[in-house]
Amino acid sequence: MIIYNYKNLNTGGNNLMENNNNLGQVKISNDVIVTIAGLAALEVEGVETITSLTDKLLKNNGVKIQIEDGKVTLDVVITVEYGMSIPDVSSKVQENVKNTVETMTGLEVSQVNIQVQEISFKKEREEKELAKQAKKEEAKLAKQAKKEEARQTTK
Repeated sequence: MIIYNYKNLNTGGNNLMENNNNLGQVKISNDVIVTIAGLAALEVEGVETITSLTDKLLKNNGVKIQIEDGKVTLDVVITVEYGMSIPDVSSKVQENVKNTVETMTGLEVSQVNIQVQEISFKKEREEKELAKQAKKEEAKLAKQAKKEEARQTTK
């Protein structure tokens, strides 16, 4: 858990975190930092999820945190959509997680380590299913048109 001491809250947008205060403490739970990091990872296009079935069973959201000497190291496990560039997606996740955690908490993030655990074919499967449904609909319409044509010729 991170504890901040606030000296002056009216600093006009400057860094609010200062040690040796007289206003009290603000505590930021590691779970809060992990949640911020996880949501920031999901904001990146190409990231399907940050949790696997094992993570869900262990109530882990795919992000692990270490804090040493006031610096945060985050390990983020992601699933990338099929067809996306893994290096590009990973780099964007690292940038977004680092910037978001630092902005929201004021902590220094020293590392964001990415582990690509899976490739998701969800989007590809959905596209194939839509194409399949469209073909069925076309066949149905063609069949109806033939029936109508047959009725017209028998009259």
